[in-house]
Amino acid sequence: MDQADIPALLARLSSDEDAARKMAVFKLQSSINDPAFADVFISSGGLVILRRLIMGAGGNTLAYSLQSLSRLLEVDMGWDIFEGPSAGDLVERIVELIVTNPLVNILRGAMSILVALVSHSQSANEARGSPSSFGFRALRPAIAVYPQFFELVVQQLQSADHALCANALMLTNALIRDALSSSNTPEGTFEGTGEEWTKIIKRLHDLGLVKAVYKIMQSSTLQDLAHPVLEFQALSKLLLRRWREVAVDVDRPEHRRALKALHLASNPEKSPDVNGHSRDDSVDGTKKDGKRHNPDKWRRLGFETESPVQEFETSGCLGMMDLNDYVRKFEDSYQKTLLEQAVKPPRERCPIAHASTTVTMILYDHFEVDKTDVEDTKGYQNLEGKNYDQLFCPLLLQWSRLHTSALQAFFRIWKSTGAEMDDFEKVGELVRILVEHVVGQSSRTRDVLEVEDDIAEFDVARLRELQMELLERSFDDTWGEHLYQVSETLRQEALQFVKEQRVRCLLQGSWSMHPSAPSGADHGGNKTGDSSSKEQQWRFAKLSHNRRYLHYADFDKQTPQDPGLNSLTEKIDLNTISSVVSNVSANNDQASQSSSSTLQSPQAPVPPAAAASRKTLTTTKITIYSYVHAADAVRGGDSSEYPILELWPVNHSLASEWLDGLLMLLNQTPITAETSKLVNLVSDYGLKIRLLNVRMDGALEGPPPGTGVVPSRDGLDEDYFYEI
Repeated sequence: MDQADIPALLARLSSDEDAARKMAVFKLQSSINDPAFADVFISSGGLVILRRLIMGAGGNTLAYSLQSLSRLLEVDMGWDIFEGPSAGDLVERIVELIVTNPLVNILRGAMSILVALVSHSQSANEARGSPSSFGFRALRPAIAVYPQFFELVVQQLQSADHALCANALMLTNALIRDALSSSNTPEGTFEGTGEEWTKIIKRLHDLGLVKAVYKIMQSSTLQDLAHPVLEFQALSKLLLRRWREVAVDVDRPEHRRALKALHLASNPEKSPDVNGHSRDDSVDGTKKDGKRHNPDKWRRLGFETESPVQEFETSGCLGMMDLNDYVRKFEDSYQKTLLEQAVKPPRERCPIAHASTTVTMILYDHFEVDKTDVEDTKGYQNLEGKNYDQLFCPLLLQWSRLHTSALQAFFRIWKSTGAEMDDFEKVGELVRILVEHVVGQSSRTRDVLEVEDDIAEFDVARLRELQMELLERSFDDTWGEHLYQVSETLRQEALQFVKEQRVRCLLQGSWSMHPSAPSGADHGGNKTGDSSSKEQQWRFAKLSHNRRYLHYADFDKQTPQDPGLNSLTEKIDLNTISSVVSNVSANNDQASQSSSSTLQSPQAPVPPAAAASRKTLTTTKITIYSYVHAADAVRGGDSSEYPILELWPVNHSLASEWLDGLLMLLNQTPITAETSKLVNLVSDYGLKIRLLNVRMDGALEGPPPGTGVVPSRDGLDEDYFYEI
């Protein structure tokens, strides 16, 4: 709309005809968010007319008027309407509409205006108005007239209209944010109201605010309410942080009552004085005359000292609230646990209060409460492409239930592990891992009941496994690069060691047994002309001392003593071998299950009877090949191969030794499972031995005495020192 049309627009807004006013204010709401238009509108007296419409109109005219004022405030203009003697009536009118009007379009506009009004208390523009013009202070007189205001706002969080639900949540966020901001005033009170900041927040929570937002977080409608929900989550963390920052002080009546409730809920033994009154009602464990009594009053409840205030220095008022909440909800279990601990020796007692504050800090660290900032949520304007399971954590809103479940898990782990006081930190670490695993891996839509069941039923043995995995991962993160370098070096050393062991097996030689074959069958590598006339059952192969030739010969039977090189009539030059092929690698599973130790000497000769029984079980075969035309193969020509020798080791372990031994002699990589297992075993032991030489305090020790002193000798112009 053109600025020149503003006078005519104002005239129609002031018309006595409702239809004219409705049409005019309908056009106004689409143009007033233009700062230039809004400036002329305000300077022409438009705020007075708009206020009159809000105060007296109804139906769509009222809805359009509220929407126009809301859009005007969005461009940070029109705040003067909330100043002056009539400002209170306008605020009361808007609060009245929220309480009494059922129309959604009117409720949306009214709540949007209150969101801007409350939020403006923290703006730099607040200096333009009086201290009571904005924030909760501006709403308090109207809320006194309509005390059901908070209840109806929280009810709108269940509305099917997503825009209305979002406005209601933004209003509660603004009220909480203003309450926390006002808590910076002396004694944490709202300036000019005398109301503590905790009261309004407690009132909202008692009306089911947290429960309603928790349902929204888990619902499929979260996308439409993402920003206000994310802001509420950040405010929840801010509240937790604020509670932790509040120190427990016995001079404050509410803190004194909370500590006294802890003591009375434990069902203490009371010893009446001469007047019939209980003497054990002090918070700090002293009588009014200063004399101490009942020296275990607070230690009995699981505090480390008789000064409970000191126990809450780390967790603050948040820790005391969590402990009180547990005691209030599970008073019978609390008393039963105390009775069970009382009959145990002091070292075996589980300190309930100390465990509770520890669980509080575990949850505090898990949800990263200290890292939150409400202003950070303004950067999530575009949440369509975000992963909601990473951004939103509904379980944060179930803080009390998580604390109770984790605390009961602490008691269960303490009992099942037989822990003592010196093990307190270890049990606490297990509970921390439990929370990280169960709560941290829970999806956004997972119900809190399932989380509680998992915490209650999680196996302690599995928890220890998770702890060891985390320790190993942490160790790898810290020392992984250095360990990788050391491991690679040790692996090469282990490979050389295993190569030597395998070659020594070849130097010692071994028997191989041919499977049964019909007469005339060709036994590969048998170069004698009458090989088909007589079946050869045994073959003995042995590497020469200079490691250049492989000697072998065939025998009718296995001799008691291994034949020497002079008895082996055939030999193969290792330089003529082109490849070594075997089916041993195909039997890796069987080879890895072999019980033979490859670190020991090669197997002793197999008795003939035993060998005969194994004759049909021999399945391993090693075939050695050579080039048909070696010279052509070297020049890149004909590379065809032919077998020159076959070996049939009697078991997989022996086959692994010979196959990988031959491959290593040819400077090739071993391939069998047994050799790989042996290399890993040797390198792992080497790494462990080196780690055993590392002392934890080694880095803290100074140099040994005398180190760094440069020796001197008479007759030298300068000191000279060289150390190898």
